[in-house]
Amino acid sequence: MTATLAPPVRIGKPAVWALGLLAVSTGALESVVAPTLPLLQRELDMSRAEGGLLSIVLAITGALITPVAGKFGDRYGGKRVLIRLMAVVSAGGLVSALAPNLPVLLLGQVLQGAMVGALPLSFILVREHLPDGDSKVAIGVVSGLFVGGGMAGMLSAGPVAEGLSRHWMFALPTIAVIGATVSVNRLMPDDTPRRSDDAGVDWLGLGLLSGTLVTLMLVLALAPDIASQPLVLGALIVLLAAFVTGWIAVERRAASPMIDLRMLARPAIWKSCVLTFVICLGTAMAVYLVPQLFDVSADGYGFGASATEIGFYLLPGTVAATLAGPISGIGARRFGSRAMATAGIVIMAAALISLAAVHTEVWHLVIGKMMIALANGLCVTAMVTSTATSVDQGDTGIATSLVLVTRVLGMAVGSQMGAALLGAGTPSGSNVPAESAFVTGFVIAGVVTALALLVARTMSKGVKE
Repeated sequence: MTATLAPPVRIGKPAVWALGLLAVSTGALESVVAPTLPLLQRELDMSRAEGGLLSIVLAITGALITPVAGKFGDRYGGKRVLIRLMAVVSAGGLVSALAPNLPVLLLGQVLQGAMVGALPLSFILVREHLPDGDSKVAIGVVSGLFVGGGMAGMLSAGPVAEGLSRHWMFALPTIAVIGATVSVNRLMPDDTPRRSDDAGVDWLGLGLLSGTLVTLMLVLALAPDIASQPLVLGALIVLLAAFVTGWIAVERRAASPMIDLRMLARPAIWKSCVLTFVICLGTAMAVYLVPQLFDVSADGYGFGASATEIGFYLLPGTVAATLAGPISGIGARRFGSRAMATAGIVIMAAALISLAAVHTEVWHLVIGKMMIALANGLCVTAMVTSTATSVDQGDTGIATSLVLVTRVLGMAVGSQMGAALLGAGTPSGSNVPAESAFVTGFVIAGVVTALALLVARTMSKGVKE
């Protein structure tokens, strides 16, 4: 039963910027573990396996929470769910900040993972309270600031952890999350729930989806070590296939599925998911490979850069990623989502192939990484805006959450592919990969990204007539 809808209350720039501030702070909180993982391993006496678990647990939780948050936001109202979700995230940030050991830190990361669900809820709110053209720009702003916040978190986490302590690298962004949540609660008007509360929750579908994503992450984590434990990896692949088959069967029969497979079958949705996966795979490979190349000793083919120097070299990419979202939102309103996605794919493919051919100077890597960050923001934001405006307003949350889950999967697969290539390209008895391993990684990522043009050209232009 659909609720009776009152005319939406229009919002001004302060409310949009409050959502943007929330995106920056959650993006920063999401990204602090990756650059400080060696430090955390030393301070908490973690094994490599435990470090690998810590590095993916937030992504797993985020991939699970995002479709649930989108579904509940469509059903109960975006603001109502967002505020409660941020309370969970804030609690997770505080637990991580105070964690004395690994189990407590893992609990904090699980709670923090709810932050990924903030994006589809933000998209519900801007689409509810803004005209279509303005909502595309607002979605671009929020998406760009989330990416920019993530980059800022990666750059600042190391200096904060070394200059203050590991506790403060979680505490500072958590304080920002709490302040931004208060601002959103005060400035953003309530939105009208689109569905009644008696629709039920697809708990079985959610459980099978959870099993699918957790098993997939374990397969990706173990893939580089397939030679040492092939039976374990094979068993996980069989288990993954069973989860996927069971999930599809349940979702096709559920009265109110957590993810409506009929929606996923729509060309506008599946094409957005495919393009997002590919562009994030290329981005993740670059995000992994470029710092590794900076770190290789200057006596070889690398630059021997310190952690602080690497952060400085990545700064232009941070700026480009932050600006890409608003640029894509404005461009999608004027030229259409297809044009923005195509531009992002072309830029990224060209940057990756260029890095494979030329990477002998620091500025080669700086410019290449900057263009990749720009391309990622252009394409992913275009896909989110295209998806958000191609479905009924009451389906905005769940539709955009599908794209965001795909983003998480693309980043996970790309990172593991980069790690596997460097591992395979490291000579026996050495800890330095051959230069050809980096070249191969950039070429593979560039070719896969370029192939996405075959999908992009079949999309509708995405310009509202």
